[in-house]
Amino acid sequence: MQPENVGMGGWNTETPRPNGAANIGFVGTYVPRRCGIATFSNDLVTAIAGDDRGARVNVVAINDRSDSYSYPMEVKFEVAQNVLGQYRKAADFLNMNSLDAVCVQHEFGIFGGDDGGHILRFMKQLQMPIVVTLHTVLHEPSNSQRELIREMADASDRLVVMSHMGRRYLEEIYEVDASRVALIPHGIPDVAFVDPCFYKDQFGVEGKKVILTFGLLSPNKGIETMIRALPEIVSAHPDAIYV
Repeated sequence: MQPENVGMGGWNTETPRPNGAANIGFVGTYVPRRCGIATFSNDLVTAIAGDDRGARVNVVAINDRSDSYSYPMEVKFEVAQNVLGQYRKAADFLNMNSLDAVCVQHEFGIFGGDDGGHILRFMKQLQMPIVVTLHTVLHEPSNSQRELIREMADASDRLVVMSHMGRRYLEEIYEVDASRVALIPHGIPDVAFVDPCFYKDQFGVEGKKVILTFGLLSPNKGIETMIRALPEIVSAHPDAIYV
């Protein structure tokens, strides 16, 4: 089911805007879709909407299937990732709502078009400042991937990366002006402290140095590299274990 205020290619403009509050759009995948970017977007929206300044949020969710997810109320517009016309309508929706800024969560593979190029056409239609968070900065991009990121940099007001290496790649490989790149480490939601021994006991790893991966498991996340490295790690740290 879809929320009453949202449709595929449709929009809602009924939510009142508090006086002086920022009006921010967010574009990317969104929960309940099982995607790391969706979880990140939800955490970011929750933090900003919960700020004491009372920001209003409008989420444009990118769908990977023909039927809709059961989205929460902050999702005001849905886009089928491979349908370019819906990106155009989404841009019209955001322009109509007089947003102060739009925050795009970028990852190769979640937008339609060659190398996800539909998102660039979408960005070029927007009439407000754009901030793009790059969740992956490829070290060896194809020529078309490199050009896409360069054009996204030109179309945006600020790029956000999560590591020093990502920022260096943008400068050296993609030739993006360093002054337009912000480094904001990934971070995690604020949760109550629990003694790690509580969970170690549950999983039978008490007394071990535990190395954890994070995010949803998928190919090309470097899991194989970590497994190949384990014999040398364990030889130096016999109490190490990888989960």
